[in-house]
Amino acid sequence: MSGRVQGVWFRDSTRREAERLGITGHAINLDSGDVEVLACGSKAALDALADWLQQGPPMARVSGVEQSATDFRALSGFTIA
Repeated sequence: MSGRVQGVWFRDSTRREAERLGITGHAINLDSGDVEVLACGSKAALDALADWLQQGPPMARVSGVEQSATDFRALSGFTIA
């Protein structure tokens, strides 16, 4: 995610939304000012999270989302770093 996505509770809000949807993975602040989200779950849950990520939490201003799909081993829980 790019835009105003750091310092606005983006990662913690993403964790809460992911947990609500039964998604595992992580959200990480990048040095570029972007946030990386890795999400593992059902297609329906991932689609719902992708829709939510377009807006993010109230103070965020998402200007870009880059998505890619890959086979990935299941993760335990959802972490932020």
